[in-house]
Amino acid sequence: MSVYNHRPMVPTTQSRLIELLDAVRAEFDQLTQEAIVVKTQRDEFEHKSTISKHTVRIVNSQIQEMNMFQQNLMEMERMQQMMKKQYEEEIARLRQQLEQVARPAGYSQPPPPPSSAQAQPPPMMESNQHHYSSGPHGPPHPPQQQQQQPTSMPMSGGPPSQPSYHNGGSLHHPSSTPPPPPSSKMDSKHCHLLPNSFGGGGLADMDPEAVPANMKVEGQDWFALFNPKVQRCLKVGLLHTFDHSSVVCCVKFSADGRFLAAGCNQATYIYDTYNSSIIAVLQDENAGREADLYIRSVSFSPDGKYLATGAEDKQIRIWDIQRRSIRNVLQGHEQDIYSLEFSRDGSYLVSGSGDRTARIWDWESGRCRHVLPINEIDQKDPGVTSVAISPDSRLVAAGSLDKVVRVWDAQTGKLLERLEGHKDSVYSVAFMPDGNSLVSGSLDKTLRMWQLGTQMYGERSKNPCKQVFTGHKDFVLSVATTPDSFWIVSGSKDRGVQFWDPRTGQTQFMLQGHKNSVISVATSPNRSRPMFATGSGDNRARIWTYEPL
Repeated sequence: MSVYNHRPMVPTTQSRLIELLDAVRAEFDQLTQEAIVVKTQRDEFEHKSTISKHTVRIVNSQIQEMNMFQQNLMEMERMQQMMKKQYEEEIARLRQQLEQVARPAGYSQPPPPPSSAQAQPPPMMESNQHHYSSGPHGPPHPPQQQQQQPTSMPMSGGPPSQPSYHNGGSLHHPSSTPPPPPSSKMDSKHCHLLPNSFGGGGLADMDPEAVPANMKVEGQDWFALFNPKVQRCLKVGLLHTFDHSSVVCCVKFSADGRFLAAGCNQATYIYDTYNSSIIAVLQDENAGREADLYIRSVSFSPDGKYLATGAEDKQIRIWDIQRRSIRNVLQGHEQDIYSLEFSRDGSYLVSGSGDRTARIWDWESGRCRHVLPINEIDQKDPGVTSVAISPDSRLVAAGSLDKVVRVWDAQTGKLLERLEGHKDSVYSVAFMPDGNSLVSGSLDKTLRMWQLGTQMYGERSKNPCKQVFTGHKDFVLSVATTPDSFWIVSGSKDRGVQFWDPRTGQTQFMLQGHKNSVISVATSPNRSRPMFATGSGDNRARIWTYEPL
């Protein structure tokens, strides 16, 4: 036994190993738990994925069923349309048989109107649907229908006696027998009135569904109804549509029909009528863009190099189209410029304004040749809304808010005729291609055609109004004539355009192609490409084609 009571040394290796094993076991248990969680999440994801795939299969199956249902529905609709068309054609055939049976013996087709030179497309006026600035004399906004303007007092004495005139050079007496109409390629195509025809129009009141299929044409967003009581001799179609950011106040073709100008707020757009491309955008940068500045009227020079624009700032701008720049500015009017037109020979420009005057300009020099005033004291608002120039450039006509159409000698500035008959403001005037007649459109919802020269030779008792065209349901805002003289075109606040036969006063067709007032209509002077254009409060300008069947 040792003197020292030593405690034996216990080796630590065994206890350390136990600790390490315990740590490994704990870590293994933790990893096992995490693996279980991951497996659970994987199982849940696979389950959801299976459900999603099943859902996709169900949705695809439902889509296929819907497509089949849609195809079946379209097929049924197509068959229904075919059946409807067959019924309409059969009804139209039976109706024609009835009309043939009812046609009186000895009925003959009237001769066509004479063919002559091309007509200048007329200018425009705007709708009251949009806010335009007004001057003290008031712009020519159509009033509310229930409001009636005061009846104009008859003018005392009348205009002074003037030498007789005839548009074309030779003197013409109103009582002389007119020459027989010349032959035309449209002789066999010109329309004749069938028995029991309704007067003037009525198409605006007709239900499109009630019109036979062969008497209507439908597009994607437009339709035309042909007068079932008149022989159909035209077809009409949409050529181009131009959308703008503001109301289209006016449209006008160039002399060759190649270009169309559309006046809008702040800018005038020129389009190529063949491919609908924009040729130019004319905007005066010095005019400022803070306030509205509507271009109320446009007119091409005969050579197509220049465009005259009239606006609310009382200025007439002559634009060099190729350079997109202002050549010169004509100043002198005291109110808005409502209408412009170049003479056919290009020697002068005529303007009409709310300041109660029309003016004849030497547009190249900027000099005003004549001021054509409306001086009647009894007329409360004789602002000039529209001007037109005869094909031979000898006469200037103007329509005004006082319900009167006036005609002046372009060379002397003397008043030749004062045509009264409209019951409300005259908004548009246009010469017939022969230059012997004048067409006017009014807020009284009618058009009138006037025989010029009847106030000569002391024959003031003879009524110069040759024809009254009735059928529009609202204000007539613009009129034009086709260059072959066969048709008169009108645009109205009723959103419709109508083609009229000038001899009978009957409507050939009524076109609905805008969602707002048709503010402006114009016809192309190019007889080889019959077209007309419309400008509307729906911010659209459209070009249409028409041609004989």
